[in-house]
Amino acid sequence: MGQNKRKLLSLRTLKGVFTPVVTPFRSDELALDDLRFNLRKLNETDLTGYFALGSNGEFRSLTDKEQIQILEVFAEEKGDKVVMVGTGCESTKQTIEKSKLTSEMGFDFVSILTPSYFAKQIDGATLQCYYERIADSIDIPVLLYNAPGFTGGVQIPPQVVLKLSRHSNIVGMKDSSPAGPCKFLSYLDPSEDFHVLAGSANFFYPSLHLGAAGGVLSLVNVLPGPCCDLYRLFTQGRYDDAKQLHFRLTRLNQAVSGVWGVAGVKAAMDITGYKGGQPRHPLQSLTDEAKEQIRQTIINEGFISA
Repeated sequence: MGQNKRKLLSLRTLKGVFTPVVTPFRSDELALDDLRFNLRKLNETDLTGYFALGSNGEFRSLTDKEQIQILEVFAEEKGDKVVMVGTGCESTKQTIEKSKLTSEMGFDFVSILTPSYFAKQIDGATLQCYYERIADSIDIPVLLYNAPGFTGGVQIPPQVVLKLSRHSNIVGMKDSSPAGPCKFLSYLDPSEDFHVLAGSANFFYPSLHLGAAGGVLSLVNVLPGPCCDLYRLFTQGRYDDAKQLHFRLTRLNQAVSGVWGVAGVKAAMDITGYKGGQPRHPLQSLTDEAKEQIRQTIINEGFISA
């Protein structure tokens, strides 16, 4: 299949709501049965798909062997969901190798975070070369991943995103920068086959109005139904209802991941019927008091009963 045709087919699956799936642990060891439980339950929702080995998946805290074990579970349990896999490493060579393995396992996209260890040398030209070389070397479609909060401030300049959007094997990006994808959407050519996904519930709904195709939202781990409802209300043009739901989800998101990060997401999952468990050390689990605060916020926003 030609690159341009494959790019068009890929873009059809990049709309809607995705969850950056957490990695459950017990006593600091992988809890793969809990991961299976979560995926099977999430498979029953209207989610478009999953992001495996992302920030919420604590990928930096996993060995290469553990990452493969996790991907094997995704391969077995993904059902009809689309799966994007985080494969970004500090070197181009290692990223290509990991991306090829992901392709061989039958997943749909790779999501590649910017390298950041040598941050002073990672400028726009370096990032453009990095992504182009990877995209030229692999068959699986590439998503850019812009998350300066996790990369010491390294981010892809909008002008570079515009250039990369024209590459036949770079099909979109996830943006988790504090301001959201507005700055990228304003640069992109609407005629290009390139989809932008919002990386936070805080700006998911406004980003849809600005042209984003969907979102990869940590809060989906906790409340997939309401997050999918927000996207559905937007596509139906029910903007007043969508706006009110957005405000509720945003307040909850700020009280969960905004304050506590992945540990808060996992604690909230335990409250709503999923298996979040503990983060991997050195991250700390929440205190009982903090967990109760999250529970009360979920109740106050009307997502569960007291």
